[in-house]
Amino acid sequence: MGEPHGIGIVGLGVISGQYLATLGTHPGVRIAATADLDAARAAAVAAEIPGCRASTVDELVADPNVQTVLNLTVPAAHAEVALAALRHGKNVFGEKPLAPGLSEARSVIDAAGSAWVGCAPDTVIGSGIQTARAVVDEGEIGRPVAAVATWVSAGHEAWHPNPDFYYRPGGGPLFDMGPYYLTSLFHLLGPVARVSGASSRPRDVRLIASGPRAGEEIAVEIDTHVTGILEHVGGAVSTVTFSFDGAASEAAPIEVHGETGTLSVPDPNMFDGEVRLRRPGDDRWSPIAPRAGYANAGRGIGLLDFVSGGRRTDGTIALHVLEIMTALAESAQSGRRIDLTTTAERPALVPLTTETQWRMR
Repeated sequence: MGEPHGIGIVGLGVISGQYLATLGTHPGVRIAATADLDAARAAAVAAEIPGCRASTVDELVADPNVQTVLNLTVPAAHAEVALAALRHGKNVFGEKPLAPGLSEARSVIDAAGSAWVGCAPDTVIGSGIQTARAVVDEGEIGRPVAAVATWVSAGHEAWHPNPDFYYRPGGGPLFDMGPYYLTSLFHLLGPVARVSGASSRPRDVRLIASGPRAGEEIAVEIDTHVTGILEHVGGAVSTVTFSFDGAASEAAPIEVHGETGTLSVPDPNMFDGEVRLRRPGDDRWSPIAPRAGYANAGRGIGLLDFVSGGRRTDGTIALHVLEIMTALAESAQSGRRIDLTTTAERPALVPLTTETQWRMR
């Protein structure tokens, strides 16, 4: 076995703990360096990891012990950090979206050279979405005709202590939650050819409800309720809703309708969950046992998949999903149906892989 793959983490906010739980003790990788705008936070995390050192971003992307930069910064900084890493020949795996704007995201992909660029969400390679994809690919619902994806909440300010970036360009329900659902629809039904969208912004301010800033108002700079229609290259049509303006919803996260059956797909923000199938004439849904994907996975599994050669969260998928989101927002403002300019290739299905298997290889 070779030396562990060296990782440098930039951005040590709320989400970093989930990545560290997956990557911190994996034998195939090691956390070599940390960096954050809050130097004390970077130092505190590094102190808990043997052989890890706290550094500046410039030092981290130049560090010879770092092969891949894990970019967990806020969306506005995604492209800047990724490009800095790529200039030093480092691979990049980043949180979603790939960049706050399409032109910046294209620049990241174009700058990759011999390095690779991966991007969240990697929940789509867990056993939930991958099992659903296996059912579709094996023809168990016949030819896919349509899908419906729904995500509704009252807004992240209810729980996040610093929710400002969710209400700035690059955030909102579309750019924050949309990647989970749209990337799942890509895995299930393939790339999208064109989109139509509509959106609204009922409130101009939001009230932080938790943490030291509780009671503080923040400005809303983006639309907070977005709906759209996706026309997939393969012929299926998906209807999507992403909203920070509803208390709750009883709608399934994703349903895929085929000529001979309907598939209920679990929450794409999670790695697992029950997949259910119902055919015409059935009086109940039938659960489908897991048959594909990384079981009991956590955030960071996409980076591990890249290190082992899988490339199932390739940046070209994230670029395509970003264009879908950008085009939905543009269509909502212009009232026009928009043809997409990007596409991506669906990666190979993940064979069913137990937690013991993926944690040890």
